[in-house]
Amino acid sequence: MAGTTVADGGLVERAFSTAAQKLGVEPASPDHDDKLAYVRATMGESKISVFRHLFGTETLAQQANAAFEEAYGSLVDDGLIEPVPGAADAVARLREAGRTVVLTTGFARVTQDAILTALGWQDLAALTLCPADAGGRGRPYPDMVLAAFLRTAAADGVRQVAVVGDTSYDMLSGVRAGAGVVAGVLTGAHDEDALRGAGATDVLASVADLPALLDRRDGTR
Repeated sequence: MAGTTVADGGLVERAFSTAAQKLGVEPASPDHDDKLAYVRATMGESKISVFRHLFGTETLAQQANAAFEEAYGSLVDDGLIEPVPGAADAVARLREAGRTVVLTTGFARVTQDAILTALGWQDLAALTLCPADAGGRGRPYPDMVLAAFLRTAAADGVRQVAVVGDTSYDMLSGVRAGAGVVAGVLTGAHDEDALRGAGATDVLASVADLPALLDRRDGTR
């Protein structure tokens, strides 16, 4: 969601810095900068997985994740997110064309719900998924894509699935799930080289361009 359908203006980094400070990481220290660089490089991955890597123990990772979710939720409540231009319209067009849309995230459910509520998107998509909804493994694993495929029963096979995201982890997730379209968008964390390097079949300026891409693929326009 963040970076693909939701513009959050760098709130992930702000929330991480708040969480890291609560765990004793000094702001602007080399340790902070190294950890922040890892957060940037792994945008799209399940946040708890990121914190397990950064803090080493499950106890610290859970503390960091809870602090991060609290900080991010507060920023969302302050109105510091907005839709990527054209995102809601793109979802509406996809649904009008008979396609099923599922929104996935590396955030925890509480944060995902806060974003959906803040944007008034509770009914925008047919289904919303976070890592816990798919057995606990987030991206780059294919689990959320496959969970969407199984729960919606909207496609006869995984090649009919399109995965869209702004990070290399989104692309890897789609490739590993066997999706027929794995499209990167340039409104978020990673550039075209990173997206294509992770297996993107297409790179779009924005998710607003997705309906036209899928129509072309289907030969309907």
